[in-house]
Amino acid sequence: MNKNFLLILGFSMLFAIQALAQEKSLVYQKKWPEQDKNTKFYTVSGERHGQSFFKKHEFPEVEYEPKSKLTFDIYHTPDVMYHWYRLWAEKYPEITELYEVARSFEGRPILQMTITNKKTGKHTDKPAAYFEGGRHGGEVTASEAVFWLTNHLLENYGKDPAITKLIDTKTIYVRPQNNPDGTNMYLFSEQRNRSTVRPHDVDRDGLFDEDPEEDLNGDGVIHMMRKKAISPEEKEKANYIIDPKDPKGRLMKRVLDGQGDYLMYTEGIDNDGDGRFNEDGIGGLDLHRNYPENWRPDIGGDATGRGFTQFGAGEYPLSEIETRSTFLWLMSHPNISVVNSLDTRVPMHLRPPSTSSSAESMFLKDRLLYEYYDSLGMTITGYPWAGDVYETYSTRGGTNRLTGDPLKPNPLFGHGPDFGYFYYGAIWYGDELWNNGAMKDYDGDGVLDDYDGLMWDDEENGSKGFKPWEKFDHPQLGEVEIGGFHPKFFSQNGPPWQLESWIRKQSLFNLAMAFDLPQIEIKDINIQKYGDEYEVKVTWANTGKLPVALDQAKRVKIVEEDRLILEFDKELTKGFENAKVIITTPQTYDKTIYAGYTEAGESKEAVFKVKVNQIEPVKAKLRLLSTRGGYLEREITLGK
Repeated sequence: MNKNFLLILGFSMLFAIQALAQEKSLVYQKKWPEQDKNTKFYTVSGERHGQSFFKKHEFPEVEYEPKSKLTFDIYHTPDVMYHWYRLWAEKYPEITELYEVARSFEGRPILQMTITNKKTGKHTDKPAAYFEGGRHGGEVTASEAVFWLTNHLLENYGKDPAITKLIDTKTIYVRPQNNPDGTNMYLFSEQRNRSTVRPHDVDRDGLFDEDPEEDLNGDGVIHMMRKKAISPEEKEKANYIIDPKDPKGRLMKRVLDGQGDYLMYTEGIDNDGDGRFNEDGIGGLDLHRNYPENWRPDIGGDATGRGFTQFGAGEYPLSEIETRSTFLWLMSHPNISVVNSLDTRVPMHLRPPSTSSSAESMFLKDRLLYEYYDSLGMTITGYPWAGDVYETYSTRGGTNRLTGDPLKPNPLFGHGPDFGYFYYGAIWYGDELWNNGAMKDYDGDGVLDDYDGLMWDDEENGSKGFKPWEKFDHPQLGEVEIGGFHPKFFSQNGPPWQLESWIRKQSLFNLAMAFDLPQIEIKDINIQKYGDEYEVKVTWANTGKLPVALDQAKRVKIVEEDRLILEFDKELTKGFENAKVIITTPQTYDKTIYAGYTEAGESKEAVFKVKVNQIEPVKAKLRLLSTRGGYLEREITLGK
């Protein structure tokens, strides 16, 4: 066989392989369980002592394949959301950038989108806001709010003057799914978890995830189990009665131990034989307790037994990639002044502090801004509560309904909003959407509770949110009844037909904060000549409703003070006193004017003095730099 033939054959095979590679990658592509149509089970990554695979289940409340038209009367899987984000990136290339900001614990992409008019400047040169959802995998309403906001911004750019101006002059960063592992497991199986699916020893018995919930009756939903107390041991522990308010006997009411008729459990069995049910399921860490600000060790991590601990805190601050990626990305983007990291299910505009009172630990000026947004938020959304975690959230119910004792402030450690204010120096909310259907006070007791949710479910939701109790022969407990509120699409998230009303009003509050972002604008550049020296007077203003730095941002030095620089060609400034151009004012070596921090609505001016030792005119670049107010450049000419 001649060499030419072999050479031609070799090139032909090479071209064939290249063509095949272009058509289908030869690199192994991981298929996630939610994408694998050939398996009936959803498998979770990680080494654990309990079950890692669960029967797949599709909920009628969820859209699993993207449709031709996007609607918000149904929940969407992360893949369906990502489908739309990719379409938007193609449709709006001049105002969007879609990118992978990190990979989750299981290795799924965490996508983020930057929205700004690229023609009016870089996204980092503009004041910015950041909105995210999905930190808690089961709180899917939060992700939908970010999804809705993205669609609203893109659809109305060029149509709505306020939104058009916002995108032309500011930057909006959106991350709809910060924890796609937890969300996918939640939407494709009966399982639930707090945040990441990383194995975690919740009950501190040396075993990881050994006691998950089980769907005993096979309906795809983990409901509650109620068991009539029969034995003396059971009667001693019984702490529930049937609430007499509901004539149908559906609602359970908590009472003190030994004063009840029933014991309550989540649906499942006691896998590890410790007498507790479902106490150590998949994961157990909490990404909203993993931030470095006021972090405390997880349960059992305090060697003294007398200090504070925080359930779900993680092994150390930022131990989880999902939180760490957010932290690192934000620290590299200090142009952000406003953040909302959304959750469910207490209808509340939730903010810092989480470990102390607002009056005790916040600068007065910053606190007044937060209180303004508290009020604005309630006006827009109608939420019954707004305020800090430590006092307002902890005491919102007034008294403990079980004991009658007055509620006291209660600390929450490693919390995102605390990082956002105390560490990052921003207006940071952790708003919660939905209310378990408690739309109005049906019994007039002044409290919106499960009874009100049950009545609303009957009156407005066709009783779809509550499963009537059904007898079941439990392998360990004997006869029990399974039923209660739907945990996923009534308790933690609302029925789909309620979805858009909630995410719309929440997004309008987020937009209102974005509209208030600081904005540095140059109002005038006045050039006057006095002898052989030019005076360049620059006047600028912050036309936004927020300062370029909260007082806390100044304290922690996350924001540099505003500054002006006048730059000439380096050849003109060579030679010190013999240079063709000498900036005489400011007299400092770096020739930078440090102008402090420009408050909302404040105007400032600064003066450069420049000596020009040549007849020909000279050009200069005036740069105004504000970390959170924006970056501006203007070209000026000295001389005729």
